[in-house]
Amino acid sequence: MAGVNKVILIGNVGKDPEVKVLDNGVRVANFPLATTEIYKKDGVRHEQTEWHNIVLWRGLAEVTEKIVKKGATVYIEGKLRSRTWEDKDKVKRYSVEVVADTLTLLASRKDEGSHPHHEDVITVTEKDTHSDI
Repeated sequence: MAGVNKVILIGNVGKDPEVKVLDNGVRVANFPLATTEIYKKDGVRHEQTEWHNIVLWRGLAEVTEKIVKKGATVYIEGKLRSRTWEDKDKVKRYSVEVVADTLTLLASRKDEGSHPHHEDVITVTEKDTHSDI
């Protein structure tokens, strides 16, 4: 039986996306995304923030570069990918990233505190890489 590798996140972009063009001409973008869980324990409100590394390829990277900025609220659908590499000191490193196949811009930083209107919400999927956004 096949497994399911599906991630859905809504959070705030921690810094402007970093976009690179690889030697083969393919674009890749990445940015940190903060999700915050709010809960009560013993009557006291607590917040726990998790940081997620988001990776977007090709057309999604191009759109991300144009519309996503630090502070924006985004909805991400994708899958988890783990990778290992050696750093400059030959230490083996391991990371887990969310490779996005859907990006929805819910609110930009300037819209903070207001709810987005339907016409303000921009959704782009991996299949929509021909978008003129």
